[in-house]
Amino acid sequence: MSLLALLDYASVLVFALTGALVASRAQLDIVGFAFIACLTAVGGGTLRDIMLDRHPIFWIGDSTYIGIAVLAALIVFFTAHLVESRYRWLLWLDSFALAIAVPAGVAAAVSMNQPPLIVVLMGMTTGCLGGLMRDVVIGEVPLVLRQGELYVSAAFAGAALAVGLNWFGCDTLVALVGCGVATWALRAGSLFFGWSLPVYRARPPRR
Repeated sequence: MSLLALLDYASVLVFALTGALVASRAQLDIVGFAFIACLTAVGGGTLRDIMLDRHPIFWIGDSTYIGIAVLAALIVFFTAHLVESRYRWLLWLDSFALAIAVPAGVAAAVSMNQPPLIVVLMGMTTGCLGGLMRDVVIGEVPLVLRQGELYVSAAFAGAALAVGLNWFGCDTLVALVGCGVATWALRAGSLFFGWSLPVYRARPPRR
């Protein structure tokens, strides 16, 4: 099994768990759980493959991805009531999913010899778009757009680090590990320490 496939499997599993947790907070039925879990799990990777013109799209070429997402949804459907703070679990699971999905997007672009800018953008797309779709469909403010939080910026920094490490001649595996660690460290720092970006504040108009 290739490294890219392993990353895709891992990100699908963890993102599916976050989608199912969001479905539990919205009190959806079991079909809703499966739908939101699958949307979250494969949304970013699907857009990545479409933009890179990769055929077949990863989950169409291997339906196991959908099976993993549905299984994750079923597990959460029957166990979510046992979790005391589902939102806290959601945030931390989402941070791990981001740290796996960004390297997956980077690896996909690198395997197709894409230029550095596209590699960074594909890492960000894979990491951020599934969660964005999840939150929009449920009707919540997307995590990727929460005021000042490090999310898209964490994905950008991780993907850019991978490009930099590759440029300096590091092995691809080292670059991807560095990408995942940097992405998670920044996102976790935002959650645990409150790290954030400056937020625009409108000034009152002059009289």
